[in-house]
Amino acid sequence: MTEEVITRKKKPRVRDRIFAAACELFYWQGVRAVGVDAIVSAAGTNKMSFYRAFASKDDLVAAYVRQEVEDSLAHWQAILDAHAGDALAQARAFFKAHLTETCAEASRGCPLSNVAVELSETQHPARAIIEEYKSEMRHRFRKLAGEMGTPTPDALGDTLMLLWEGAYLSPLTFHAQRGPAQHVADAAEAVIKAFVPAAQSAAEPAS
Repeated sequence: MTEEVITRKKKPRVRDRIFAAACELFYWQGVRAVGVDAIVSAAGTNKMSFYRAFASKDDLVAAYVRQEVEDSLAHWQAILDAHAGDALAQARAFFKAHLTETCAEASRGCPLSNVAVELSETQHPARAIIEEYKSEMRHRFRKLAGEMGTPTPDALGDTLMLLWEGAYLSPLTFHAQRGPAQHVADAAEAVIKAFVPAAQSAAEPAS
């Protein structure tokens, strides 16, 4: 009896199963292509349970986007924490990690940009979340650029963000391991050295 209770407690809630299934389907197939029927089938449940958990599919898409934002900001913070006090090392580590992520076989680019491309309605609840996140990342890149010592932090920050966004788009049109994203870390290094005088003499540590 006790084992049965423990087993039941460990089983994911219906809402969690629906959310997990939707996240996987949305990333690989797109939010437009995936309907409620496909989500509940993948989650092993039904529409009644779906609408108990989420008011609508739009509400679920917004929840998916919020989770992606949280994951991305946590990733950013982990890199900052690992190289606290050294903005140059933080930038280098960020783009090395970005290289690994975008060139992985299991990459379909930026989940948030993918959703933004699909949503033409300006009032969709997910759009405001994505736009706020991208604006926040632009601010963070500019701040990081300033901390690296460049006299033009806005220009360097925006350039780094363009590299970041471009590398994310690469897997959509090129094989992940052969596309231009494979050079994103080197490109970021060259850009930083062009903008930051101190970086020209600060050799990158051997990995």
